Amino acid sequence: MMRWAFLIILLVSLLVQISQSQAQAQKFHFSSNKMGSPMNLVFVDQDSLHAKKIAQAAFELVDSLVSLYSDYDSTSELSRLSQQSGMGPIKVSPGLMSILHLGQSAYQYSHQSFDISIGPLSQLWRKARKTHQFPDSSAVSLAKNLVGLNKMVIDKRTSSVNLLVKGMRLDLGGIAKGFVAQEVLQRLKDQGIASALVDAGGDIAMSNPPLQAKGWLIGVNVPEAEEALLDSKLLLKNCAVATSGDVYQFFLHNGRKYAHITDPRTGYGVTFQRNVTVIAADAATADWLATACSILPIQEALQLAEKQQAFVLITLLENNRVISHKSKGFDRFWKKD
Repeated sequence: MMRWAFLIILLVSLLVQISQSQAQAQKFHFSSNKMGSPMNLVFVDQDSLHAKKIAQAAFELVDSLVSLYSDYDSTSELSRLSQQSGMGPIKVSPGLMSILHLGQSAYQYSHQSFDISIGPLSQLWRKARKTHQFPDSSAVSLAKNLVGLNKMVIDKRTSSVNLLVKGMRLDLGGIAKGFVAQEVLQRLKDQGIASALVDAGGDIAMSNPPLQAKGWLIGVNVPEAEEALLDSKLLLKNCAVATSGDVYQFFLHNGRKYAHITDPRTGYGVTFQRNVTVIAADAATADWLATACSILPIQEALQLAEKQQAFVLITLLENNRVISHKSKGFDRFWKKD
């Protein structure tokens, strides 16, 4: 009897092994609207039900992070912090503290061209685009006086943040999507997903390439074009990429085009049109660098990327020709024909 029981157990074990060996890994794609744009998850798994469960948990993670970082949601932790500006140190969660500390570092590295205290200017220009009324210089000056991370004090020892001036407002729009994409990718890794890509509205984090591919194929937009892509494609793995440009949001005033990317040092949107693509080790860094490199003079942008061990491609149109400036070593990321 024991012998037959052993044989049955052995047979079941063999059948399970055969079934597992026959299960083929495949690529799954899930999409949901998050943070104002589609968020896409692409990853390799062996079971559709398991993949669906993994994706659902990932989107739930995004929702929990949005409840911390959104400046559109008046109930988010970030908004509550802004509402208490000028009232002394406020204790914040570890999740919010980590992204604020990263934003502070980016402010210093970028020569103040990237500034998460840009909230008053963001609100001013959002209203201007909505009402189609260009703000007068006094309104811009008033908002700009509330901007500057030198007015924010972080105390990691007490886990507190002090926004020194009443009326200050934080805006993580230039870093949050990349930060969230990287957090989601890490969660997928923790759940055993070794090959994945997370696209948070153009801020992309990726791990190993899918199946037998050499890398993830990423297109780069032609400057000032909504759909057109450059002929060459990027082939990437285990890194992040972010692209910034003004084709979707801008303000046209007196024949001049003001991009939605606002220079916190002037209070106005940049008036030169360029597309910036940044490849970095993580998506949060790629995200804020793409913004900073859209504001800084081209040579300063290239130097900043190099100091961050990142690679940048800046493209612009001159006389209907695409002109490009790029970091040394950027060309190695193009897919070879």
